[in-house]
Amino acid sequence: MPTRTRSDPRRLAAGVAAALTLLLPGCAADVPAPGPPPDAPAPTVQAPPPAPGLAESKPTRIRIPALAVDAALVELGLQPDGTMEVPADGTVAGWYTGAPTPGELGPAVIAAHVDWKGAPGVFARLHALQPGTDVAVQRADGTTALFRVRHVEQYAKDRFPTEAVYGDLDHAGLRLITCGGEFDEEARSYRDNVVVYAELANRA
Repeated sequence: MPTRTRSDPRRLAAGVAAALTLLLPGCAADVPAPGPPPDAPAPTVQAPPPAPGLAESKPTRIRIPALAVDAALVELGLQPDGTMEVPADGTVAGWYTGAPTPGELGPAVIAAHVDWKGAPGVFARLHALQPGTDVAVQRADGTTALFRVRHVEQYAKDRFPTEAVYGDLDHAGLRLITCGGEFDEEARSYRDNVVVYAELANRA
């Protein structure tokens, strides 16, 4: 199986954090780069050990039944300035191709808009996810990676937890990211990021 060259996690983290300021009109202003990362938040639910990681396979669709999310996944690479690309509109989510594919060992990253041109985006209700909720990611090899939410956090953009979100893992993890919190009318930007932490629970 061909190997994929992946970006350095810390460089990726800075790029992704910067790109999150572009997730919607008004989310593109003065968001500082992440500061020193805090310790990873403690899980809020007890769960069995994560399932073993899967082989590499491109994700094609994300489903979160609890939020009525059923969206195609597009590939997100890096822009010339080193920031991550973002989905072209609010109807799809995007997975970062420099990180593991969902189900592989490590933290897979999926981002989507919270809203788009006045309409709800794919991740409009991401903040409402509860621990224990299932997130299913369909893959090109015909399998579905089933993740279970461990906890949901909201961070001020100048305190984005780089290491907790993008650091190495000894299991297959998933991070879902969007904008959140109050909307700063003057800056035309949301003040926070919502991050969902999930672990591979099974495959189908």
